[in-house]
Amino acid sequence: MLLGCCIVAGPAAAQDTTLATSSQAAQPDVQQASSLSFVRAFSSSDDVKRPLPPILDRTLDIIAGPKDTGPRVDVLQSPSAVTTDSKGRVFVADPGAKAVHVFDFNRSKYHLLRGGDRLRSPVSLAVDSQDNLYVIDQSSNTVLVYDSAGKFRRYLGKLNGGESYFESPAGIAIDRTTGRVYVCDTHRHMVIVMDDRGTVIGKFGKRGGGDRPGEFRLPTQAVVSGGELFVLDSGNTRVQILDTEGHFRRAINLAYADRRTGLAVDKQGNVYVSDPGLNQVQIFSREGRRLYTFDPSTIKDANFGDPSGMWVHAGYCLYVLDSRSHRAGLFQISGEAARHCR
Repeated sequence: MLLGCCIVAGPAAAQDTTLATSSQAAQPDVQQASSLSFVRAFSSSDDVKRPLPPILDRTLDIIAGPKDTGPRVDVLQSPSAVTTDSKGRVFVADPGAKAVHVFDFNRSKYHLLRGGDRLRSPVSLAVDSQDNLYVIDQSSNTVLVYDSAGKFRRYLGKLNGGESYFESPAGIAIDRTTGRVYVCDTHRHMVIVMDDRGTVIGKFGKRGGGDRPGEFRLPTQAVVSGGELFVLDSGNTRVQILDTEGHFRRAINLAYADRRTGLAVDKQGNVYVSDPGLNQVQIFSREGRRLYTFDPSTIKDANFGDPSGMWVHAGYCLYVLDSRSHRAGLFQISGEAARHCR
């Protein structure tokens, strides 16, 4: 069941008992109505697996013994990033669990991707056109690549001798048309461009950082959408929009941004920016006009707040991570072409 509301930006923005706009809702240049529908929240394998019949569940308990009472590993502990593949599987990076959680709601399956000494602190994710998963591991400062079956294939950015090409990789995005990989190397104040084998083919920005168009100060997130590269330029509190060759096109100025701020873009080019401190997600038009603001903590009986990492699946399903209660939420974005999010 979808719990929905209509969010109308403006001085007299209507509030709904399920999802309400913030009292600090943005004032747009043009009145525009938009809507989001809360679909569900999830945090563990219990939310995706179909329950067994009571008799069968008891039979398995007798055969296998009582369930382990130790700490569960199939529960989100400190989710930091979320993405999806073409099958609709949801991947959540969790440095607290030293793993990537894989939720397959279409098939009622759950999987935990763990890598021992290889995968220790996953902080950012991206998926290419072949459903290969790219994971930034902060402990090794490299990108790990897994195929669609979860088998490790290769590193990106790992040099001879085990050192990393990156200094502090934080965000990653993939152009699914060209296969190019964009990595925000935060403390180098650069976006590094690689092919899918890890060969560096370009760099945007400069060492030491800057605030001119096309320069960055502490870039932390990136999204490729509609032939454009969106970069969260946290140190300059803005989102920069470039073409995929790195040429500056426009910018969206923000009130605040830090390493927890999330970035997402929908099919219409609307830009979503989260603010965990204020429990808000701001939505901007493709041109940078503020459309509206919503506060996920106002969802009735959902206990959802502190939005951080985000991702838009198929252009109309918005996933938002809750850094306070360690959960993920799914919202359906309205629109004529929107299909039902599951």
